Amino acid sequence: MTPATPPTEGRPDVIIVGGGIGGLSTASALAREGLRVRVLERAPEFGEVGAGLQIAPNCTRILDEYGLLDEAKELGVVPENMVMRDALDSRELIRLDLGELERRYGFPYMVIHRSDLHGLFLRACREAGVDLVTDQTVVDYENTDGGARITLADGHTEEAPLVIAADGLRSVARQKLVGDDVVSSDYVAYRAAVPIDEVRDNGIAEKDVTVYVGPRCHFVQYALRGGDMFNQVAVFQSPKALAGKDDWGTPDELDAAFEGTCETVGKGIPLMWRDRWWQMMDRDPIDTWVHGRIVLLGDAAHPPLQYMAQGAIMAIEDGWVLARHVSRLRAEGAAGSAVDWDAALAAYEAVRVEHCRRILTTARAWGELWHLDGTERLQRNAIMRGIDPAEYAFTDWVYGPTALFPDEEPPMFRPIPLASADVEQSETAVSDAVPEGVDAGAAR
Repeated sequence: MTPATPPTEGRPDVIIVGGGIGGLSTASALAREGLRVRVLERAPEFGEVGAGLQIAPNCTRILDEYGLLDEAKELGVVPENMVMRDALDSRELIRLDLGELERRYGFPYMVIHRSDLHGLFLRACREAGVDLVTDQTVVDYENTDGGARITLADGHTEEAPLVIAADGLRSVARQKLVGDDVVSSDYVAYRAAVPIDEVRDNGIAEKDVTVYVGPRCHFVQYALRGGDMFNQVAVFQSPKALAGKDDWGTPDELDAAFEGTCETVGKGIPLMWRDRWWQMMDRDPIDTWVHGRIVLLGDAAHPPLQYMAQGAIMAIEDGWVLARHVSRLRAEGAAGSAVDWDAALAAYEAVRVEHCRRILTTARAWGELWHLDGTERLQRNAIMRGIDPAEYAFTDWVYGPTALFPDEEPPMFRPIPLASADVEQSETAVSDAVPEGVDAGAAR
């Protein structure tokens, strides 16, 4: 698709509040439709904080449509497998061949540094003529006749036919329009991205995305930036959070949470950044994202826990869906007609709310599953070992093409009850598969 060239003068057609991945990807998508788009970012400059992101085929498909996939692959890594292991004994629970996954869905599963993906969309916005403005703190939203108005901290106001609030987990618009609170999971994440040479002797799998799941903790590893960098994420339940303390998730809790884990995880924990950590929060799903001509997008609409690795992807999908409906409605209307924003927003909300509700609720359930202990841990392990990854029952609903209409949304998978697991048979099969004298944790 050849993008239209938006006019560079006059009042914007769309104001987007928030210059993160969701805001910028939506801005570039709408600018490709010939709309005048202005992005307001509260920070002094556009940028992202964090480390790695996993980008599944439902998103790399969109990157390909935007003409960004090849560059994204050059900046990131296309891993060979996704592997889940038990964090205590390191035994493999399930392995997903990502080459087969690409053949099924037509697009790769890749990993990329968050700042690199953000930079891709920032460059796309500049090339598309998006008006990018920093040091802009929006403090209020209101609807007007035929549009919406925002008020900034310095007192000035701006108006447009549409205002998109892509202002994150603690969205000002979400607070004003919905008024709900964030929900703490009592879990905290530590991150680190280090040169690959620092970890090559730690028993890592450079070409895989590896997740070690353990009692009240998990550990994620994968390579970044063409394999030159290695990303690690350590997540654990904070006793201080459970006790109601404000200062929770501190480095002493990090070390205590991973005591007793396998050697590879144990070697990774000392490398984690200890001057910053991320308390893991989400919000309950909501049914209404559109409030007149003010619409929620990305984490402002559906902030998830990270277990599905779909947070940034959902935001990118949001913008793609909205832009596709703008394009469709223009094609169906009179030549040169203005955007029917009410129809576009209704179509956007009709399909995205249910999909994102599924992701949010599944992420919560997935987090509980990863962090089981005792008998339930053994039941989980038995079920995981018995799943045939080639059935794709657990990925079709999320990795397939992004739905534009509700009837395109694929059916959900059927959860497997823990009580159905035959723990004794599973443990016997694992023991029989490991030759005598070989460490079970090292067996693949």
